Amino acid sequence: MAEMTYRRLGSSGLKVSTLSFGSWVTFDGQMDLDRSLACMDAAYQAGVNFFDNAEMYAGGEAERLMGAAIGELGWDRRSYLVTSKYFWGIHEGVNTKNTLNRKYLFDAVEGSLERFGLDFLDVIYCHRADADTPIKETVRAMSELIDRGHALYWGTSEWNAEEIRAAWLIAERYGWHQPITEQPQYNLVHRDRVETEYARLYPDINLGLTTWSPLAYGLLTGKYRDGIPEGSRATLARYTRMREHFLDAKYQQPLQQFEAIANRLGASMAQLAIAWCAANPNVSTVITGASRPEQVVENLAAIELLEQLDQDVWDEIAALFA
Repeated sequence: MAEMTYRRLGSSGLKVSTLSFGSWVTFDGQMDLDRSLACMDAAYQAGVNFFDNAEMYAGGEAERLMGAAIGELGWDRRSYLVTSKYFWGIHEGVNTKNTLNRKYLFDAVEGSLERFGLDFLDVIYCHRADADTPIKETVRAMSELIDRGHALYWGTSEWNAEEIRAAWLIAERYGWHQPITEQPQYNLVHRDRVETEYARLYPDINLGLTTWSPLAYGLLTGKYRDGIPEGSRATLARYTRMREHFLDAKYQQPLQQFEAIANRLGASMAQLAIAWCAANPNVSTVITGASRPEQVVENLAAIELLEQLDQDVWDEIAALFA
């Protein structure tokens, strides 16, 4: 496997692995400690230094599981980055669900640190925007969490461009820590936000991206072309609304052509889909997921494709799903 490469996260000096490892879905009831440990170790050994999580994943258990795996592996704290995201909440209450108010954020981050068994997180995210809480309150709270040593950097996830710019400008005005990164969905069939809506933010505020779902929930692996396989992600209850999307006939021809390009490049469809996302110069890291260490290794081999993905090949692939 080619050596992992590293990129700066937005305007910061922090370097993140071009491909990273996330706990969404796979840590939500599908993994025990041994498998989690094996997958994380496989990623770490391949050069991954960015491990993504969120308070809401499995109601906090994903954080606990990742923290336990890190403890068992005995990694040097200086060698890896851990993140978490906040908005949905895991406790019932008017100030603990679907909010980014100061009270919730301070309590939520402290809860994450306890579950991870860590003294600080490297990056914390506002998991969604909150229309009911003034952005100024949220920005100040995130900045103070950094000042208190609970986190080193902060960012947003699935915020629109106007909200991100507003948060950045408020922080600039008051001398607070500015958001350095956004975590949006980005893949061949979900591109507008990253490629169009955020376009001005890259030169204006040097926004970094830690993108998720490079395989479009598995669609780009080709495994749903003949229906929903037994035991696949699409059979899970929370993916009921996605099943029609997986089976949409409009993807059949593009997927066949996509597979042909992957074969031409000597790669799997999954590897090519991941590499295509990473080839976007505005992407800092592509978050991958896996439930088996062998799958981790296969996904991370996408790093080898980057040299073959010049602009012509990237555009050829992009045109398939335009």
